[in-house]
Amino acid sequence: MKTTPRRRRAALLTSVIALTLGIVACSNDSPVNPSSSNQARFTATLSPGQETPPVTGPESSGSGTVNITFNLTRDASGNLTAATAAFDVTLGRYPAGTAINGAHIHAGRIGVPGGVYVNTGLTSGEVSLSGGSGNFTKTVNITVDQANAIMADPAAYYFNVHSSLNPAGVARGQLSRIQ
Repeated sequence: MKTTPRRRRAALLTSVIALTLGIVACSNDSPVNPSSSNQARFTATLSPGQETPPVTGPESSGSGTVNITFNLTRDASGNLTAATAAFDVTLGRYPAGTAINGAHIHAGRIGVPGGVYVNTGLTSGEVSLSGGSGNFTKTVNITVDQANAIMADPAAYYFNVHSSLNPAGVARGQLSRIQ
C-alpha cells in the first residue's frame, strides 16, 4: 500500500495528539491539586520513640502528626523574598492533662539532636491535652534562608513537641516533603 501525503499528515496528527494527551496525563497540575512555586508542604509522624534518647514513662505511648505549609513570596525573577510557615499539629494517646510547652523545627538527621531552627512560638500552658489528645495550629514568619535550607533537604530537619514532663522533647519526627 502506497503512503499518500494525506495519510502521512493523519498519522502525524494522531502522533501529536497522543503525545499531547500523554503530557497532560503525566502532569501533576490540576484544579484539585495545583502545583505552585509559592507553596511547599511537609509532614512528619511524631513519636516519643524517635526522640534522642527515646522517651520512656507515662508519655511514651503518645503519637502525633504535623503538616507544615510554607507560603512563599517571590519576586518577578522567581527569587524567594519572604516566607511564612503554617503548622497544623495533632497529638493523641497521651496521659490526660499533658501540657505541651513548645514546638519547633530542629536541625538534625534521624537520631541526632539539634538546636531549634524554627520556633512556632507556642508558649507554656497554651496547649493542654485534657483528654490525652488535641491539636493546635500556629503560623510564623521564617527567613528566606530557613525556607531554602529546609526545602533543599527536609530530611536534615525534624519537628518535635515538648511537654512539662519531657521538656527536652516528648515526640519527634523527621520532615518529608509532600509538595
